[in-house]
Amino acid sequence: MGRIVIACYKPKKGKEKELEAMSQTHVERLRKEGLVTDRRPIIMKSNDGTIVEVFEWKSKQAIEAAHENAEVQKMWSEYAQICEYISPEGIAEFQNLFSEFEPIN
Repeated sequence: MGRIVIACYKPKKGKEKELEAMSQTHVERLRKEGLVTDRRPIIMKSNDGTIVEVFEWKSKQAIEAAHENAEVQKMWSEYAQICEYISPEGIAEFQNLFSEFEPIN
């Protein structure tokens, strides 16, 4: 059974456009490794520039396998150079009953 996740990436100073571009390829790279479903991700941006992505892993096992996958580790290293991972509670929009974001895709 698939697992829907919400991932939040706060860009490092001056890395906003780079993060936005990388977010466009993130799920496709995971898909090439056989880890996510064909469900189209939702990618959006908060007022402070944080990228919020909603996507579906194939299973809990796929999530675990990602932590052992060399290509995924490489990608996560690329992300670490341009952003910080944050939890949704750190994004102001999630404090509203109806959270609004700018669509990216």
